[in-house]
Amino acid sequence: MTTILILYYSRHGATRQLAELIAQGVESVPGCDARLRTVPAVSTVTQATEPDIPTEGAPYVEATDLQECAGLALGSPTRFGNMAAAMKYFWDGTAPQWLSGTLAGKPACVFTSTGSMHGGQESTLLSMMLPLLHHGMVLLGLPYTQPELMRTSTGGSPYGASHWAGVNGDKAVSQESHALAIALGQRLAQTAQKLQG
Repeated sequence: MTTILILYYSRHGATRQLAELIAQGVESVPGCDARLRTVPAVSTVTQATEPDIPTEGAPYVEATDLQECAGLALGSPTRFGNMAAAMKYFWDGTAPQWLSGTLAGKPACVFTSTGSMHGGQESTLLSMMLPLLHHGMVLLGLPYTQPELMRTSTGGSPYGASHWAGVNGDKAVSQESHALAIALGQRLAQTAQKLQG
């Protein structure tokens, strides 16, 4: 099986919904398996504050997840046009994987959710690409052959899948965002298989 790591942070569940849709896309490709993982929240003094095992949702990511994956989908809610601190904190601790080239040459994509329509979806997607580029990953986006990119009014861009969750996180994932997240997962899985040869 080709394992695709779907690593996300979600505070209120919207980014987690996108992660699960991307996982559906990954697993729709024969021979591919999605591995959902998250990162713990951090305190205002940037220390992990969560228990060793999450009370719900995906397990926390470990170094072996990065090593074993053939591709990576990275997701975070938007925080002032940037990835959430918990996700940034995780990537700041990946120097050993960077030095050893653990992720070099593997395909990757990004996804996000925002509380407001113009809350920085695209800048957040771009911010998450930066550590992936430093790790030598091959970045994938969504091509305009996906017709939903021209119809969406809630999220989705050539940079990756996104969702406008609303201030209270009460907006459902739109039909277009749903389709784009699944398509992104499929594209990542197919690319990983091709790169594996």
